[in-house]
Amino acid sequence: MRARKTIPHQLIEDKPRAPKVRASKMGKWRALVLILVHVIIALHIAHWLIAGETITPVEPSEAMAFSRSSIINAGLIFFAVTILSTAVFGRFFCGWGCHVLALQDFCRYLMLKIGVTPRPLKTRTLVWVPTLAFFYMFLWPLLYRLWIGDSLAVRGTELVTTQFWATFPGAVVGVMTFLVCGFACVYFLGAKGFCTYGCPYGAIFAAADRVSPLRIRVTDACEQCGHCTAVCSSNVRVHEEVRDWGMVVSPGCMKCMDCVSVCPKDALYYGAGPIPFLSKPRVAETAAQREQRLPPVRSKLDWREELLLVTAFVVCFLSVRGLYGVIPFLMSLGVAAVVAFLALTTWKLIGEANVERSGLRLKRAGKLLPQGRAFVVVVVALAGLLAHSAAVRVQTYLADRIYDDTELMRLALLATPGLLPITEPASVARLQQGVSHLHRIDRWGLVVTLGNAAKLAWLEALSGDYAASAIAARQALERGELPAQMHQLLARAAIHAGDRDHAIREWRAAIAQQPNLSEAYLALGSFLAQGGELTSAREVFDLGWAAVPDSPELLYNAGLARALSGASADAIAFFERALTLRPKYVEARENLAGLLASLGRFEESIVQFRLAVAQSPRDGGTRVLLARALLAQGDREAARRELENALEIDVNDADARELLLELIEPGV
Repeated sequence: MRARKTIPHQLIEDKPRAPKVRASKMGKWRALVLILVHVIIALHIAHWLIAGETITPVEPSEAMAFSRSSIINAGLIFFAVTILSTAVFGRFFCGWGCHVLALQDFCRYLMLKIGVTPRPLKTRTLVWVPTLAFFYMFLWPLLYRLWIGDSLAVRGTELVTTQFWATFPGAVVGVMTFLVCGFACVYFLGAKGFCTYGCPYGAIFAAADRVSPLRIRVTDACEQCGHCTAVCSSNVRVHEEVRDWGMVVSPGCMKCMDCVSVCPKDALYYGAGPIPFLSKPRVAETAAQREQRLPPVRSKLDWREELLLVTAFVVCFLSVRGLYGVIPFLMSLGVAAVVAFLALTTWKLIGEANVERSGLRLKRAGKLLPQGRAFVVVVVALAGLLAHSAAVRVQTYLADRIYDDTELMRLALLATPGLLPITEPASVARLQQGVSHLHRIDRWGLVVTLGNAAKLAWLEALSGDYAASAIAARQALERGELPAQMHQLLARAAIHAGDRDHAIREWRAAIAQQPNLSEAYLALGSFLAQGGELTSAREVFDLGWAAVPDSPELLYNAGLARALSGASADAIAFFERALTLRPKYVEARENLAGLLASLGRFEESIVQFRLAVAQSPRDGGTRVLLARALLAQGDREAARRELENALEIDVNDADARELLLELIEPGV
């Protein structure tokens, strides 16, 4: 029997061992700070629930209000301050203040506890998604407004709100967003997967970080042990960057400080120095250093796989964004990134003999394993769901195109009770196409699509089917879709049915729902005035301009109600205030000029009439009114010229012709 060879104990003890990576001291502190962030968020929400109003959401996405409407809110101020601080101190906010990153880190912590280590997806294409998302959210609206000639000047501030939750999703969508951007993105895309492939705010923070003078730096004590890279949850090759640059240059570094904490030589530190944007690499490394270097981690995907990722991402994003009126933009980015990964994995299952990913053993030696078969079933089901979602989104897109084209008509219909619906056959046929698309969405959808009932009510009203519009409007009210507008549509339906009292109740309900809704005041006041109830109309207009003091239409109508009631002096003041807000308000100027003339203030009247003519030179009626004022002042020659100009505009203008004949007759 042969004796078994043994290794001398001394040899075992003398064999060098790789030092163990020590635990980071910063993890607990960062977790505590992130918990505190969530406590502050909870207190903010609690203050709104108790007080009924609070500071507008301190959330970067709220800055879109400035891009779209030049409105300054707390979110814009917070976003701007955070960007500027990142340019000085580095990308600290992401690591120490972002609630989504806290969610991702928590998910990663749970996965590590059960033995699953998320591996990062390395792709050269999807890394551009955050930049494109930032451009779409914040820069594109500004460029579009410049293109159409809109002013970018500040139009107001909204630092306090009573509608705190208006821009946030409901509880179900919120939980789904956390599951997607947290667990799914971390599991399939790696630690901070959503930050890397979805977060639009991270794009601008990464750009600002490149000019930050304060960052992770290294001393000569560094021995390239790689502990820093091992603990970095941002997928930064810390040991390589500090070796090549003397600092961490990657904008993906979120200053978690784990690398500084675990360095066995205390060679890493956070401090000031040159910025990456203007720096050059250190002196070339020696042969010994090259031998010690860990192999670089780069994307192993070829152009076909990158193209597959991009295609799957785009198709999925377009199919789920806004689906059923509830899927928000950021969640759509996360879902699309995960689906892109699943598409790539499916492609590998088809073409490769061995496929394993994130703890899943899918295929070995060309044979699908049980987990692989389950994966295929899930992917097929997901593909079917995605195809169904795409069909719903196509119908939504077609319906929205028709609905969006009616914007001006909808605004006019709200403010003008007597305005008739569209009657041209071609236009009515197109509206009915929109109705058909909306009905298909309701039939095909797996859940109710928020906003569909309100759109249906509008399209039916515009095409003249008030009975169908009323049914859809009531359904929209039950779902909470555009309640103020739906009450106004029900008011129009009541007018069509001859139910005056019901119409008035619906308009008052619209005002109660949204007290600053100028269209409802205008419609109700005009309806009452048309019925001869000038006192009631005046009261409605007065309530309107008190609630919306910057509405020239409400001021004009309040003045008109006074003029018709004989309160000329009060009416003049309202017309002048309306013209202050809108100097080119021709109707207000004409009525102001007419009132001045009726009071014998002909010189002032002529000034206003001339301004009205200058603003509307092709309006013959205004020239006739100017001629009458000139005649009253005794300027016959100027009056004659204005009447001749009116006849050049319209040779059949009976008023101009009659007045001119009177003017040229002897003795007149």
